[in-house]
Amino acid sequence: MIRVTQVALRPTEASEAAGRPALTPEALAASGARYSRNNEGLESILKRIDPDNIDKSVDSIFRMIDYGHQSIADMAPVAMFIDGVSVWLAYYLWTLVPTAGGQESSTRYIQLGPEGLPDPETIGIPSSDRAEWLENMQSAFEDYQTALSAWERLAELRPELMGIPRTLIEDPSEKARKKELRLRRNFGFDRARYFLPNACQTNVMLVMSARAWVNCIQKLRSLTLPEAQKLGAQLAEELGLAAPRLLKHAVAQRSMEAGLSDEWQSWSSFAQNHEDPFTSESEADSDPYLDLAKPTSLASGDFKSALQYHDNRYAWMGSELERTLIRFGWQAMAFAEIRDLNRHRTGTKYCPQIPRGFYAALDQIPSDLPTELEEPMKHVSELAQKRARLMRRAWEKLKSGEWDYIYWTYLGVQFPFEHNTTADKFIYEAELRTGTGAHYKYANHLREVLALWYEKAPDTKGLVLEGSTEPE
Repeated sequence: MIRVTQVALRPTEASEAAGRPALTPEALAASGARYSRNNEGLESILKRIDPDNIDKSVDSIFRMIDYGHQSIADMAPVAMFIDGVSVWLAYYLWTLVPTAGGQESSTRYIQLGPEGLPDPETIGIPSSDRAEWLENMQSAFEDYQTALSAWERLAELRPELMGIPRTLIEDPSEKARKKELRLRRNFGFDRARYFLPNACQTNVMLVMSARAWVNCIQKLRSLTLPEAQKLGAQLAEELGLAAPRLLKHAVAQRSMEAGLSDEWQSWSSFAQNHEDPFTSESEADSDPYLDLAKPTSLASGDFKSALQYHDNRYAWMGSELERTLIRFGWQAMAFAEIRDLNRHRTGTKYCPQIPRGFYAALDQIPSDLPTELEEPMKHVSELAQKRARLMRRAWEKLKSGEWDYIYWTYLGVQFPFEHNTTADKFIYEAELRTGTGAHYKYANHLREVLALWYEKAPDTKGLVLEGSTEPE
């Protein structure tokens, strides 16, 4: 069940002791708005605000300034905690608000179970399909648990596969044992999570401006899916507590309804005109690609000089990289990794929800398995093939234009994924996603696309701080 809670910010004790002002989100926006009409300074503006009737004071300011001006709504910060949305809808939220601050419950650190499934009616599963859907989803959790047990046992028998430093393994302290246990669990979670349903419930916390919330709510309420519309309605209700004057804008928009419908329909049309990808091998080829558009200014230097002071991923990168446009992506990537890469703040991401295959970490099974794990891992491979076959149900629904198809998919389903940004942001992402604590699979993806980068920019080899994906 979806539950949204708006959380208000309050001044710290130090701020109160220093006599600093505290304003509601709309009063803050109103005060900032006055800066565009005069240069009287903050103290003069605050004198116009009655602390016993802040709303009236805000109205008096907005009579002079149109609150419909979106730059003003940008100055009203709002925090929301969102419990009980599907993994898929959490992903979709991030596509709408890539610059928001926030966190999401992680499948890499938390073990999930069938108690996390939503009511099928809530997410729009037709009554005639609900029994089948529940059986499908519950069996997916059983497969997840089977895979998790196998991977955890492999971690016990072959600890070197986890990349845990020998010094940590040999350290007898309780702190070291707890860290080693966490890394073992992460090793299993990272490889078993592909069996998890995308309908499984998760939690998301986001902080952004009232303007961004309005735009997000508009798209959620314009989407066909009942879950998205319910979330949009709850967000609007909670936004009313922080920025009530914006509620008139937080509604479905005709243009968005039409545009979103066209986009979904194009995916359905693709499925109607192409063969079911789950009739042969379950895993699709990732096929990375990368294109560059370099700056043409006479003042441009080279990429090597742009990285000469770059000693960590947050360090200086020159304008040659900042002004180079880059498009990179993969023809097929597991949704588990797409969710991670989708949260990068920069540029534009594109992920048509057209299934291409099913990935289940089978490439991570070592050829020299311990004897006692040969059968368990063979069983995991069989479960992956079974899950891929079950994906045909989602494909058929997509072909028929039944938009609940997305709730029949899993974290292992592969979609195309593309990111358009600038070269400096690409390098940061590559360094981050191959560095300490990076997930093995998206680290592999980034190394593949880095190889394409080096083909076009060979002078940066050794200057891009590519990591070794060591655990943290």
